[in-house]
Amino acid sequence: MHEATPQQPSRRSVLWGAGAAGAGIGLGAAASPSAAAAPRSAPRRSGRARHAPRGRGDVDEVHVPALAQPHEVPFERRETVRVGIIGLGQRGGSMIDLFLALPGVRVTALCDPVREKAEAAAAKVTAAGQPAPARYTGGDRDFVRLCERRDVDFVYVATPWDWHYEMCRTAMEHGKHVGVECPLALELDQLWELVDVSERTRRHCMQLENCCYGRNEMRVLRMAHAGLFGELLHGAGAYIHDLRGLMFDPDYYEGPWRRLWHTRLRGDLYPNHGFGPVANYMDVNRGDRAVRISTFGSPALGLAAYRAQHMPPGHPSWKESYIESDMSISLVQTAKGRVIRLEHAVSNPHPYSRLNILGGTKGVFEDYPARIYLEPEMTDDRWGDFGAYADWDHWLWKKHSNPPGGHGGMDYIMLYRLVQCMRLGLVPDFDVYDAATWTAPVPLSHRSIKAGGAPQEIPDFTRGLWRKARPGVDSAEPAG
Repeated sequence: MHEATPQQPSRRSVLWGAGAAGAGIGLGAAASPSAAAAPRSAPRRSGRARHAPRGRGDVDEVHVPALAQPHEVPFERRETVRVGIIGLGQRGGSMIDLFLALPGVRVTALCDPVREKAEAAAAKVTAAGQPAPARYTGGDRDFVRLCERRDVDFVYVATPWDWHYEMCRTAMEHGKHVGVECPLALELDQLWELVDVSERTRRHCMQLENCCYGRNEMRVLRMAHAGLFGELLHGAGAYIHDLRGLMFDPDYYEGPWRRLWHTRLRGDLYPNHGFGPVANYMDVNRGDRAVRISTFGSPALGLAAYRAQHMPPGHPSWKESYIESDMSISLVQTAKGRVIRLEHAVSNPHPYSRLNILGGTKGVFEDYPARIYLEPEMTDDRWGDFGAYADWDHWLWKKHSNPPGGHGGMDYIMLYRLVQCMRLGLVPDFDVYDAATWTAPVPLSHRSIKAGGAPQEIPDFTRGLWRKARPGVDSAEPAG
């Protein structure tokens, strides 16, 4: 297997990391906040789905109700969901196990520039009793051929970040629904383009935000919607995770691509894990919306200190200058006046935390460790036992109390629900508007820090549709 060494990055790192520099330059020269936040033209509202010109990847046209937007468009009902996976490194190589564990899923195509990784994943497919999948290992653009296939309904993207935008756009243009690891894209124009393409093609583009499906997150969501916290006032989410060792590990990320983002941006590189759950609690894009963000960042010292302690002279990282704040703290305000705090810290010693805080007029929940205080049942100014509220677990966790897979089973719950929606022909729990909103802090936090913490307007990717209440992750259990 061709793996990276301190002297030589892996082939995949070279092929799928080459576009990062251009994306970083684009962010550094971003347009003014007013220009970036300006609303686009009115949504496209054809009553017929439109796809790329007919060819190998063509699918039958799907009729949807007139005026329907992505959040109103159900999946086409199908007995078997045929999945194509792009990117078979640490994340994609493990998530394939969960796809294969789900009923009604067939993995039909795989893509990775490292042939050995594609072959290892293909062996998992055949070991699960499925036909051998097609493999695309012919370079950094071979993913296009996967998207062209007729026997792929859903494309899963787990590649370095700078490729997410192009791969999602390509999948939708070829008539495929697509789900992508965080973040959705790196620039506001890219986020808008994916919204436009999803609306035009009527293909769903989803941020596979697995933390939204965590047991605690889903329990708090149901409690919040039932009014146990009263009127919601504030929340917090974070990605606090010491990644120093992994970012300098030549095998884990197959080269320096993730570390290199610390040489290009100063803000919150990974807001989704913290933002997604709190946005769900507050019905962002479903009755409320995020309107502005202000971000402040600490000095960038952690990675350089780690390098000095652990990297030998002559290591390629000594040519890198890190600018990413060791700790960035953002405040997001919503249209209803609520406040969401987002934190990002991956370059210093710290136990893992997503904060996961929600406060209202009747009480508060805080995670890591999980604890709760609610009135009127708690009056002694002491935290209560969150485990006592297990009856509020989401039906998905009651149905799958011990799910397989990593991250405490939330990955499996997320994929189970996605596949369930596709097999039953349901509207997904979240959509391209959510994906764009949860990712917008990436470019906007960078811009805010550069402007001394000045507020940056968050675009209304829904073009006003956020005022309409609609279901989300707090979904009712479907019949059948």
